[in-house]
Amino acid sequence: MKYSYEQRLIIVSRVKQGEAIAHLSKEYHISATEILAWVRMWDHYGRSGLEQQSHCRPTVKLKEEVVRLILEKGVPLAHVRVEYRIGKTALQRWVSVVRKYGYGALEPSKRRGRPPKYPMGRPKKKEPQTELERLQAENLRLKAENALLKKAKALVEAKKAQALLNGHGPSTN
Repeated sequence: MKYSYEQRLIIVSRVKQGEAIAHLSKEYHISATEILAWVRMWDHYGRSGLEQQSHCRPTVKLKEEVVRLILEKGVPLAHVRVEYRIGKTALQRWVSVVRKYGYGALEPSKRRGRPPKYPMGRPKKKEPQTELERLQAENLRLKAENALLKKAKALVEAKKAQALLNGHGPSTN
């Protein structure tokens, strides 16, 4: 669950006034580690440490640097999180990926999003085609159209045959 800046500020100020993190954790149904992270952000950055961070895409170099700190130098994830202002889930995912597949897996995949529909759908318009390419594409389209018409004709004939077997005359549809 996401908490607003005001809610985080209230909780951190209560910790600073001496209330136990465990008590606040139960009261607000937040993990104690999350509250501790907010307190660390407050200690390190002041009020701005509790504000929502703008979403920026971290570079592969930054990802590798923070994962190396965690895995190779043994720096706790909580400290890296505060120092670099990176979300816990993102850090955990990067560490997990590196443990499974190595540092090379931090590289972004070449293609993002839905795969293209072609060859099932219509291809995107390309540069002007050669005459041969244009004729091959038209031939492919005509073959598909011909196959569709043959299937439609077979369905109509099957329907007529079924109607005759049932003792009905052919329909006028």
